Amino acid sequence: MLLHGLQSPKNKVKEAVKKAIDVGYRHIDCAYVYENENEVGEAIDEKIKEGVVKREDLFIVSKLWCTFLEKPLVKKACQLSLSALKLDYLDLYLIHWPVGFKAGDKDFPLDERGLAIPSDADYVDTWEAMEELVDAGMVKAIGISNFNHEQIERILNKPGLKYKPANNQIECHPYLTQEKLIEYCHSKDISVTAYSPLGSVDRPWAKPDEPSVLENPKVKAIAEKHKKTPAQVLLRFPMQRHLAVIPKSITPARIEENFKVFDFELTKEETDTILSLNMNWRACPNQWSVEHKHYPFNIEF
Repeated sequence: MLLHGLQSPKNKVKEAVKKAIDVGYRHIDCAYVYENENEVGEAIDEKIKEGVVKREDLFIVSKLWCTFLEKPLVKKACQLSLSALKLDYLDLYLIHWPVGFKAGDKDFPLDERGLAIPSDADYVDTWEAMEELVDAGMVKAIGISNFNHEQIERILNKPGLKYKPANNQIECHPYLTQEKLIEYCHSKDISVTAYSPLGSVDRPWAKPDEPSVLENPKVKAIAEKHKKTPAQVLLRFPMQRHLAVIPKSITPARIEENFKVFDFELTKEETDTILSLNMNWRACPNQWSVEHKHYPFNIEF
């Protein structure tokens, strides 16, 4: 499944979403913290009014931000996203990270060291409030993002669990192949969505010496063989691993290019070659939360 991801610059998102819907994307990945859900909502609304799509044709995802993990704040946060997106319901609502930040006006409340000020919220309690959103008809399904297998296990083993996570959205690309976590999730019937499939090349905190997946010689050679771009190979790769995948772009030509991944298939040898590139390198380590008690990346998977 191919999605259109929207962690993109404000003021350009509306046209990008309209283009994506015109090209054929139907699964749109949003989040409160991206600060562009108003633009996404305008684009969706226009395309529905134009008759290009119906609401039921679309699969819209949003995410509960870290400052809203305290149980009484969850419904309000969901309502903010629904209002911005001009929607009556979300198809999927995820806890964006298992780490709770201090509630308030700032999305990133930081201390003098530049680390996030934590809240006392426990994501297991947050999950109960997420379940209430399903019962209220505000969301069709609920899930998680950036959770490790022990954190997922805590939710699954919660007494009185009503709805188990439908999806875990995680960073996944050839330098972070996540084989053990994906195998675990699939064994629990939890689908997996891969974000940053191209290695998040435009992340603001990137350092000049960090590796580029798109420039990897082995990826380039496979792309040349199929007469495809490296980006198209990197999007096809997770699809063949039974993952949903989120390419992010605001460039019309790239939005089209990213969709042209259904007319070729990687061989087992090629997928094995790409898997062998793994170095457990994260483009998105959430450096603000490294000392948080629920920081998810202190264990292998």
